[in-house]
Amino acid sequence: MARHDVFKWIAPAAIAVLLLIGGDRAGAQQGGIDRDVIPVAPDAPERYVVQRGDTLWDISAKFLTKPWYWPEIWYVNPEVANPHLIYPGDVLVLTWVDGRPRLALEQGSDLRLSPRIREEPLSEAIRAIPWQLIEAFVSRPTVLAEEQIKAAPDLVAGLEGREISGPGDTVYARRADQARAGASWLVYEPGQDIIDPETGDLLGRHGVYAATASVTRQGDPASLRILEAVRETGPGLILLQPAAPPPLDFIPRAPESAVEGVVVTAATPQTTMGQFDVVVINRGARHGLEPGHVLSAWNRGIEVRDDMANAVSSRVRLPDEQSGRLMVVQVFDRMSFALVLDASRDIAAGDPVRNP
Repeated sequence: MARHDVFKWIAPAAIAVLLLIGGDRAGAQQGGIDRDVIPVAPDAPERYVVQRGDTLWDISAKFLTKPWYWPEIWYVNPEVANPHLIYPGDVLVLTWVDGRPRLALEQGSDLRLSPRIREEPLSEAIRAIPWQLIEAFVSRPTVLAEEQIKAAPDLVAGLEGREISGPGDTVYARRADQARAGASWLVYEPGQDIIDPETGDLLGRHGVYAATASVTRQGDPASLRILEAVRETGPGLILLQPAAPPPLDFIPRAPESAVEGVVVTAATPQTTMGQFDVVVINRGARHGLEPGHVLSAWNRGIEVRDDMANAVSSRVRLPDEQSGRLMVVQVFDRMSFALVLDASRDIAAGDPVRNP
C-alpha cells in the first residue's frame, strides 16, 4: 500500500497527532511499528461500553494483540474538546476503512461528533494505568534522581545547633528561601547509590523517608517545624516537595526510535520484580523516552557448555527470552521509572529492555 493511501482515512488533526508520536513511517519501523500490519485481536468486539475502573491499556488489549498500537487505530475527532479522553459510558465502535481498522466513539454516545464541553470532570477520564498502582511510590518516593538531589534544599542544623531533631522541633534549611510559609516538605536521607551498569555513571540514590516538616519562616536559612518523623532528623538530609501526580492520561505506544537499556533496580528493596512493581531503567529523556512508552523486558540468556561441540570453544550463550512488558510512567534525564504491566517470569536487575 502506498504511503499516501495509508493516510487517506485519517482526519487532518489525527495526522498531526500521529506525526507528533512518530508518524513518519521510517521512524515507526525503526521503533518496531509496521503500520501496514495492525494486530487486531481475533476476538475484538465490534462495540464496547467503557466501564468505570477500565484503563486505556485494558481497553487497548481488548481490540489489539499488541496494545501499544493504540494510536494506529484511534480516530481523533478534531471537533471535540479533549479528543483523546475516554469516559465511562462511552461506546467504542470498531470499523474498517479501506481495509484498515479504526476505533471511534459511537455518535449516539455521550460524546457526540459536534463541538461541546463535557460535563464529566477530567478526573473521571479513563487513565492509561490505575493511579493506585503507583500512588504510594510517587507520594513517598523510594528512588531519587541525581538531579532531584542536587536541586533540593538541605538541612543544616536544628534549634541551637542540635544534630538530632524530632517531632515538634525546629530545624533550619539552606536553599529553601522560596519555600512558602505553611507549606509541607518531605525530609529524605539519600541512601545507596544507583549506578548505571553500562556506563558506571551515578543515576540517583535510594531515598529513605525521614520526616515531614512545615515551613514556619521564609529565608535563607528557612525555619521548619517537624510534624512527624519515622527516624532521626539532622544535618545532611534533604527536603523534597510532595510530588504532584504524574500525568496518567498519556497514550500507550512504542518508542518512536530504537531503545536498548537495562533494568537497574526495583523501586523498593527486592531482588526480583513482577507484575505491578515499579522498576528503574537506565534510559530517560535524553534517549527519547516519554511517559506512555511501552518496552519489553527480557531475561538474558545464560552461557552453557556444549559437550558435543568439536569447535575450540564448547560454550554457547542461549538466546534472551521475553519476560514481561513495562510502561514508562515518569522520566528524568538519564533514567526512568516504569510499571511492570505483565510478567511471565521474574525480572531482575541487569535484564535488557527494548522496543516491544
